[in-house]
Parts: sequence; structure tokens; C-alpha cells
Amino acid sequence: MDAATLIAQAAKLLSKDSRAQHQLTPPQLEKLSADGSSRRFYRIYAENADHNGHGDTPCSSVLAILPPEGASTKEMAEAESVAHIGRHLHRLGAPTPEIYAWDKVSGLVLCEDFGNKQLHGSAASPDQQGRRLLLYEKTLQALARMQVRGAEGFDPNWCWDTPRYDAALMQDRESGYFLKACCRDLLGLVFDTEILAEECRLLAAQAAQAPAHFFLHRDFQSRNIMLVHGQPAFIDFQGGRLGPLAYDVASLLLDPYAALPASMQDHLLQVYLEALNRETSYDQDQFQDEYLLLALHRTMQILGAFAFLSHVKGKSFFAQFLKPAAVSLATLLAKPAFARYVGLRQLSVQCCHRLNSLQ
Repeated sequence: MDAATLIAQAAKLLSKDSRAQHQLTPPQLEKLSADGSSRRFYRIYAENADHNGHGDTPCSSVLAILPPEGASTKEMAEAESVAHIGRHLHRLGAPTPEIYAWDKVSGLVLCEDFGNKQLHGSAASPDQQGRRLLLYEKTLQALARMQVRGAEGFDPNWCWDTPRYDAALMQDRESGYFLKACCRDLLGLVFDTEILAEECRLLAAQAAQAPAHFFLHRDFQSRNIMLVHGQPAFIDFQGGRLGPLAYDVASLLLDPYAALPASMQDHLLQVYLEALNRETSYDQDQFQDEYLLLALHRTMQILGAFAFLSHVKGKSFFAQFLKPAAVSLATLLAKPAFARYVGLRQLSVQCCHRLNSLQ
């Protein structure tokens, strides 16, 4: 779809919006970075917009999201998930963008533009650490609300991938992804496939015991958290499904983009638990156990994804985060709770050594 066609289709879809607040005259188009996604992102804005998603009129810019060229059936379904899940979360008061329109034929989604300011990199200087901590506290408080309230009325049919986070997904998309994309394909490590597969099966079975009836974002990290008028807001929720609480918390606290110090992670975990218990009753000791198990799976997923994106897709940006993610994995596996997973422990150490040698 060329620029003129995109602008024309967006104008047609927005004209059906009874609120008539979209002032995009004359319309301008800006192509945005897609990070690891194959989808296409554009900002359509009026001349009086400040190019950060917030002009001097209520809706002087709109975010347009298109599936990739020649999109598959699953990629079209992903676009539909953006619309359905996004409308659901926004209706329940989550800090997610309003969905203005969705076109079933092209897969085009038009939504509120949250601008360019991410939690990632915000207030990173030493003299801004207090502000950074406050932003993370607000993020986790909002996450707890979204996890509990977002599960109310959630329809698994909205999910383009799988309707629930379960043991099969953990083995296929997380531990299995790590073993193949990172350990074997990228690093060329040799390991006993049967032993590792059995350890990953046992690990997934343990993690799957966590209650999985909450809303799960599944990519809740600092580049998917925007700052809108100084407040955290969430994007990239189209992979949402029902799942356990601790996964998204671990995604944020162990986010290799941010490298939060352990003391800050500990503090934020308590902030989250306090917020969670304002929404629902949940045993803190149980949560701590589940957190470790799900943190392991999230970290393996990150290593698999970053290896694939850098090695296969040629997106070199992600390569720099492989080493901190590998250190996080080895640190987790070194805990007494995982003493039985000898193969994974040894493999995580091998990953660190091999990544060090590649620097």
C-alpha cells in the first residue's frame, strides 16, 4: 500500500468515527521503526502536530499499523487481535491506546498515537534515578490492575496465536526456542538433547501449576511502555492471552534493555505485590515461587528471540542484549530452587562463556 492509498483509506475509516475529533489536515506520513516486528507502522499527522504524537489538537496524529506485505492468514489474525484486545483493555480503563478503526480486508488498524517516549532509556542519568523508580512503580501498579481487570470478559477467540499460556507453549516457544535459536544455531553449542528436553518438560510442568486465568501481555518490557504526559502507557498487547501473573512482572524486572539493579528489582516486586493485593487476594510466598519459574521461561524466550532476530533476521540491534540475558539466566539457574536442573545450569554457563568469546 503506497502512502497516498494509506492516507486515503485512513481518512475514510476515520470519517466513520462519530466523535469527529481527528484533525489530520493536511495529512503527513512518517514511517516508524518496527523493532522486531514484521508489521509496518506509520504516523499520520497534521501540520500542527509536534511529531511526537501530541499536537495542539486532541487527535492531531494517528498511528496506522499494517500487516507485512503479502501477509499470511496468521498475520492478518494478529491485526484483528490488536483491534479486539485493544478495545477490550481500553474499555476496562487500562492505559492502552484507543482503537479508532480496523479494516478486516487490509488488516489496517488506526489507533491513538502515544508518541515516541519510551520507558526504555527514560531518566537513565544518575541524577534522575528517583524519577525512574517512580515511573517503574507506576508501571507495575497499572500492570496489576490490567492483569486482574483485563481478564474479566476476555474472549480467548480474540487471540491470534494461542488462547492461553501453558506448558506446551513454554516448551515450544520458550525453552525450545532457546535451545534451537540461541544454543544450537547461534552459538553452536553441543548438548544432550534428551536430557535438556526432559529438564525443560519438568520445568514447564512446574511453572504450569501457577493459576493462569489473568490477562497476560507476554511482551511487557520497557520498549513497549510509552510515557504519555509523564504517565506509563502500554502498547504491543496483541499477543495477549490468559496466563499467570508473574510472567509479565519478570518480563519487566529482568528486561535486558534496562538492566535494573537487584535492589531495585526487589523493591519493585514488593510495590507490585502491594498493588496486586489491592485488586485480588494472592499468597505472596506462592507468587515468589512462581516468579522464579516464569522468570526462567521469559529469559529463555528472550534469548531465543534475540538470537533469531540478530542471526537470522539481520537485526543487529538485538545482539547487544544477548549477554545480559544470558547472565540473568545463569544467575536464576544458580539458585537452590533449580539444583535439579543440572543440564540447564551447565548450558547457561556455556552460553555466557561463548558470548563472552564473541565480544
